[in-house]
Amino acid sequence: MTRRYTPRAYAKVATEHLNAHERCALWAKPGMGKSVITMTWLDTLHNIVGESAPTLVLAPLRVARDTWTHEARKWDHLRGLSVVSVIGDAKQRAAALRKDAQVYTTNYENLVWLRDHFKDAGKAWPFRTVVADESTKLKGFRLKQGGVRAQAVGAVAHAQVKRWINLTGTPASNGLKDLWGQTWFLDAGQRLGRTYSSFEERWFAYKRVKDAISGKPGIVPTILPHAHEDIHARLADICLTLDPKDWFDIKDPVTNVIEVELPAAVRVKYRELERELFTMFGSQEVEAFNAAAKSLKCLQMANGAVYLDPEKYGPDQAVEVHTEKLDALEELAAETGDDPLLVAYQFRSDLWRLLKRFPDALDLSRKDHLDAARAGQGKIWLGHPAGMGHGVDGLQEHCNTLVFFAQDWNLEYHDQILERVGPMRQMQAGKDRPVFVHYIVARGTVDEAVMARRVSKRSVQDALMNYMKGKR
Repeated sequence: MTRRYTPRAYAKVATEHLNAHERCALWAKPGMGKSVITMTWLDTLHNIVGESAPTLVLAPLRVARDTWTHEARKWDHLRGLSVVSVIGDAKQRAAALRKDAQVYTTNYENLVWLRDHFKDAGKAWPFRTVVADESTKLKGFRLKQGGVRAQAVGAVAHAQVKRWINLTGTPASNGLKDLWGQTWFLDAGQRLGRTYSSFEERWFAYKRVKDAISGKPGIVPTILPHAHEDIHARLADICLTLDPKDWFDIKDPVTNVIEVELPAAVRVKYRELERELFTMFGSQEVEAFNAAAKSLKCLQMANGAVYLDPEKYGPDQAVEVHTEKLDALEELAAETGDDPLLVAYQFRSDLWRLLKRFPDALDLSRKDHLDAARAGQGKIWLGHPAGMGHGVDGLQEHCNTLVFFAQDWNLEYHDQILERVGPMRQMQAGKDRPVFVHYIVARGTVDEAVMARRVSKRSVQDALMNYMKGKR
């Protein structure tokens, strides 16, 4: 495989971007080395420039606990950078903060505790530099409302923090509306508006459209025609995109849609649930109380099992209604020989049924099973996209095939589980082989709407990131 540029080349571009801006964003797909690039910059900041105040790294739990400390030990040039994880219970977190270090890492769930810890002790916020790894966790920030975690750090983001770096590979996985909350931490609303409402009023309008599931009309915000170019241009100076295709000769995954047909009796029940928000399987009732619940119930039915009312039937009770997707996965497993399949599921009922059909499957939420997969054991590897997006590595050594048993609206989770075995990871492992992605889709169900919506979300995000590349 021929590389047009060395890894050091794009690392140099990214480091120059970080050096040029005290507050900026680095958008790069998993595997491009966002963590090590940022730590190299932090090492220079602390050990050469002489920054005395510590740095805070915010990240998903597994990344805060494992990835940053592991990367610091892995690279020889980072041996002088001290990194401490602030995780565990309150006593363990407080003890970690008492250790002398240049970089402290913690998960987003600890933000409220972290703010209160210093406030209750009568101490000022000590971190002059903050790195938000997977910064989409901050997209829900609002000045007066929004998530309490983002609110907790928002109070000090500009008053007491000098440098702020956002890291993510999916800045707008659900559309351009994701950008306001993240960008506020960089410029306090200078580019996209001081408040979220002003941002929305300027670039969005409300439009009457048909619901993808029910076909009934509804009011949804729609981005105005000029908004894409305008928003892209406003962010171009502080956002840098690193696309592996610009630096390496890698190919897109080979995608395949495996369509299954619901049995006739199940299809009748599916349509009844769509229309009436209620249906029955034997004596067991399935009811959706609103449109959001109906979407979930329809996705469950497309997969083959539907959850029942917990008040009437008890918690986590589901009724299996068909096995079409299980049958399709079994056929695919037989066709692919001994090569492992990474299978993405959505609901606990999916996991139970998959483990029942494939008793030797590895549940990657278990550490011993994850270690076994890393060693190349097992044929079926089961992972939930929400738990596979961060800090899970090594799977690409033995696997180059991903199967979406279930479909989900979240593009960010979709892309992150794909990157566990994606083209960039294959290249890192020295594997010159294609990546295969199979989608098992129930024909004529909400699965098809999810697939279509994912394409439209990707077009928005790709346009944004391609614009930033052109401004590099």
